[in-house]
Amino acid sequence: MNILREALVSIAPTQKDREVLTDVKKFLTRLQQELKLRRINAKPVLGGSFAKDTWLAGDYDVDVFVTFDMSYKNDPLSDLLAKALKPWKTERLHGSRDYFQIHGPINYEIIPVLAIKHAKQALNVTDFSPKHVAWVNTKGKKFKNDIRLLKKFCKAHRVYGAESYIRGFSGHVVDILTIYYSGFLKTLKAATKWKDKTELDYNNTYKGKALFTLNTSKTQGPLVLIDPVQPDRNAAAALTKENFDTFIVGAKSFLKKQTIAAFTEKKTDINALLAKKVPVVHITTLNEKEDVAGTKMVKAYDFLKKELSDFGVRDSGWEWDKKKHASLWFALNKKDLPATEQRMGPPKAMTESCAAFKKKYKNAKLVKGRMVAIVKRPITNYKIAIREALKHSYLKDKASSYTASL
Repeated sequence: MNILREALVSIAPTQKDREVLTDVKKFLTRLQQELKLRRINAKPVLGGSFAKDTWLAGDYDVDVFVTFDMSYKNDPLSDLLAKALKPWKTERLHGSRDYFQIHGPINYEIIPVLAIKHAKQALNVTDFSPKHVAWVNTKGKKFKNDIRLLKKFCKAHRVYGAESYIRGFSGHVVDILTIYYSGFLKTLKAATKWKDKTELDYNNTYKGKALFTLNTSKTQGPLVLIDPVQPDRNAAAALTKENFDTFIVGAKSFLKKQTIAAFTEKKTDINALLAKKVPVVHITTLNEKEDVAGTKMVKAYDFLKKELSDFGVRDSGWEWDKKKHASLWFALNKKDLPATEQRMGPPKAMTESCAAFKKKYKNAKLVKGRMVAIVKRPITNYKIAIREALKHSYLKDKASSYTASL
């Protein structure tokens, strides 16, 4: 069987999966009734991957946009929506405009937006969301399964998601890329030739000069992907260079040898790492919303990785249940370091600085035109290094607790 067809068998929703749509329609009908009951001129519409029919099998996270008439543009939309959602147990989340979640067999995310007709009417970035759906359904009719393949490919390579603790390829970016290149394989082939600051503009709005036209804050990342619905926005602005590079490496590997493993999401086996004596730091993440807790968890991971750099971090990563527990692991090249190390000082031309350096380090001398001193290392063992790092004040507000398996 063709690898792509084989992958689609497992990732495309089955007929049984699609039975969930009946319950989704009932939810939309009930919400419409609640809005009408409160005389709120708004309409709930299906959004996200369910509206675009690009969702994956077993994924029952449903986006719902509640589109408010423009007459409400100066009103607190989130507060109005909260009134209509009273029959359900909801979680209110803060964002550029507050939105709501309902957790259950089907997870709903309900977002209030204005029913804009033109881009200039938008007061919030979320107001464009229904237009994103319309664009995909118009331009991407032939590429729904290709979008599924690219989405699963990104998930398997751990580069999917625009959350600030991931900063990968968002669902919207996956949609645009697949449609821009006309398919999954064509996207991968194009990606093998990507360079830093690659510019993609579906509507050719900027004639290849987006880098010189957009605000520099929008072009800091490695990929400049002009949003076809919001041309003043780089849809891939959140993407990190690390995830950009990981995607390219994955694309090259798959094109060289197509395997089903490229679409298989795998979790790191923490117990296997522990059995190999790989240092693991277990943390209890903060009791905050996912994006905040996740971001602080990743900051703790980055800090510890930097603190261990002298030991040669040959591989590392993290696993998080998105609730309370995370494991950060660091495979090291060295367990112990020499008792002393070189401390680099100023160049010979900086005479005053050289004198100060010599005063501080009595054994300092010139080596190839620069002052160098031999100093005693404060920590030479990796276990002590990790224990001391976990006491650092920087980590105090990044997690609730830390324990190390060394």
